[in-house]
Amino acid sequence: MLRIRLRRVGKKGQPSYRIVVADSRAPRDGAYVEWIGQYEPLYDPPKVTLNEEKAIGWLKKGAQPSEPVERIFNWNGIYEKVKEG
Repeated sequence: MLRIRLRRVGKKGQPSYRIVVADSRAPRDGAYVEWIGQYEPLYDPPKVTLNEEKAIGWLKKGAQPSEPVERIFNWNGIYEKVKEG
């Protein structure tokens, strides 16, 4: 099963995360299928860069988001856009 989840990058003490589509069995920082965005929690408010078309496409194909990614999608209104189209 494919999951949309966070992949940690960045230095020690300065986390930054890529939002990726990966196999659910792959390790957190392991191989992934596609990179669809970036999440930077150290900004106030946290900075999110997201390719909405790719995110919506993967959700329609059945990829399941992790809980943190689900919250990010709610902040950006991705679920409303999936329901519209």
